[in-house]
Amino acid sequence: MNSGGAFGLGLGFGLIPTAVIQVTNLSSAVTSEQMRTLFSFLGEIEELRLYPPDNTPLAFSSKVCYVKFRDPSSVGVAQHLTNTVFIDRALIVVPCAEDD
Repeated sequence: MNSGGAFGLGLGFGLIPTAVIQVTNLSSAVTSEQMRTLFSFLGEIEELRLYPPDNTPLAFSSKVCYVKFRDPSSVGVAQHLTNTVFIDRALIVVPCAEDD
């Protein structure tokens, strides 16, 4: 059967190559250092942003993290961490368009 040429779309090699992933469904207890440690095994991290940031005085039920890798091929590898339980939640990792 023909897959229609969409084989690589889910691996970060879609129409617009990107070096950024969005990680959602994060525990409110997660820190930027924990995220950096987790994703640094997959490639060199150029930038990491966690929202809301560490030490925010307000309570949140979940957080979101953006990770920019130096090498865009790390995005496809990072997506394999989807559904991995980290702290108390299953991570959702998707490629994200780069935006300054």
